[in-house]
Amino acid sequence: MNSNYYSSIRNDIIKYIPKKVKNILEIGAGTGNTLLKIKELDLAENVYGIEILKIENSNQTNPIIKEFIIGDIEKLNLNFENNFFDIIIAGDVLEHLVNPWKTISYLSKFLKKDGLIISSIPNIRNYKVLKDIFFKGSFTYQESGILDKTHLRFFCKKNIIDLFKKSNFSIIKIESNRTKSQYKFRLKNILSWITFGYLNNFFIKQYFVIAKKND
Repeated sequence: MNSNYYSSIRNDIIKYIPKKVKNILEIGAGTGNTLLKIKELDLAENVYGIEILKIENSNQTNPIIKEFIIGDIEKLNLNFENNFFDIIIAGDVLEHLVNPWKTISYLSKFLKKDGLIISSIPNIRNYKVLKDIFFKGSFTYQESGILDKTHLRFFCKKNIIDLFKKSNFSIIKIESNRTKSQYKFRLKNILSWITFGYLNNFFIKQYFVIAKKND
């Protein structure tokens, strides 16, 4: 797998951190570069990371990170206090888990009242995936992307909303990675317009979700 998969800075997720908080935990923290960027931007007093793989010569051991745990989040018994974190980040993680519902419920106890989970999740309803299934009869796993061969779970927007609601969270924002094209008359935009937005979800590759812990 491309090393950028683990080392890239998730600015697309960082932008959803609303203000400086005390403690942030990142699940699937890779090399730790996103956590260092959060510290550089002064968005958290303390940052913590969990990653299933130990990556040599990386920022996993950087002392700026308060604690970095190597292990499978579905098997770890975390020793953090209840109501400890203000924000938990799960960027492109939940689709890799055997039981993301159970994991979110487990993590919720470590979140403060009104604490946030900020996550990104691929959209299986994307037209490129459906085109291959319906017209080519093919569901072919890939090295990365929506059909990443390490994905165990697949979600449409409705399933994402249900995932968090069943885990006692309220979604306060859900956005897509699809931005308005500078080309106003691209086919995708035309199709979206003539169907009154019905086809929008078919052009989305990924959703960004900000969910708040319920009382």
